Amino acid sequence: MNDPDVIDRAAGLAPGDPLHTARRFRAKVVEATQASHDALLTQPVPGLSPADRLRVAVHACEAAGATSLADHYAALLASEDSRSAASSPALPEMLRFAARLTTDPRLSDRTALAALKEAGLDDAAIVALAQLVAFLSYQLRVVAGLKAMRSSRGDRP
Repeated sequence: MNDPDVIDRAAGLAPGDPLHTARRFRAKVVEATQASHDALLTQPVPGLSPADRLRVAVHACEAAGATSLADHYAALLASEDSRSAASSPALPEMLRFAARLTTDPRLSDRTALAALKEAGLDDAAIVALAQLVAFLSYQLRVVAGLKAMRSSRGDRP
């Protein structure tokens, strides 16, 4: 993927912006966050295609009301490689799981995990899916925090 920093773009930060500079106080965190984004979307996981991971990312971001991040993931999904990829029969259950984990994690219990298994995901795919959704939750909160900081300074988002 190697996109320019997704969080900067989603939060509307640009070089020279004080918040952009502040994020780089811990440059390793910025780099690790972007590397996690890239790895979680592209590393091979049997039963969990990159296209389905992008579909989950779009859905989770939309469920959280994070339009800029949803747009980012939708653009990646619309790319030549992902657009033609067929979705997994397990996708509806993956989307339910991601929305629950994003909006009310208490609903992602043993029953939700069993539903993923019944839909055809094995343990490794379920763990990878949960890791992706956990990362998205982190990303959503960082972007929301940066946007709140911008608005408290009177900047436009």
